[in-house]
Amino acid sequence: MRHFLFLLLLVSFSSFLFAADKAVTPEALVARLYKAHDAEKSPFFQDKDRALVDRYFAKELADFLWKDAKESKGEVGVIDFDPLYNAQDTEIKNFVVNKAKIDGGKATVVASFMNFDEKTRITFKLVQMDDAWKISDIQYTEGHALLKLFKAAAGN
Repeated sequence: MRHFLFLLLLVSFSSFLFAADKAVTPEALVARLYKAHDAEKSPFFQDKDRALVDRYFAKELADFLWKDAKESKGEVGVIDFDPLYNAQDTEIKNFVVNKAKIDGGKATVVASFMNFDEKTRITFKLVQMDDAWKISDIQYTEGHALLKLFKAAAGN
């Protein structure tokens, strides 16, 4: 009986955690991505855990990120900069993930910070998929975007 109760509690708790993860706001997802990245548990530049990529990114961008990591085999691939800071070198200050602007099943989240002495804004485009927010693109102030970069490299 004790084992049954333990299993029941475990299943209930797992369901709660799964539901809680689906309820993550767009800005919380972006903040989690930065936190994972800064803790060196980033979905970028790794080819061991596809689920880690899928946790944050919509399918099209996730497919490009995964393919780039697999094909580059530890070398520089399509992404030759840190995609969360739009830089190769970083000295980050005044970091803020702003509140999301939500329009139906789409959202925009802006992360702003100083990198060395340069003001930087990174815009995350998100879509809602299966009740969870996923990043569909990352846009930079110079007018380029991560998805556009991958599509250009693929000849699209």
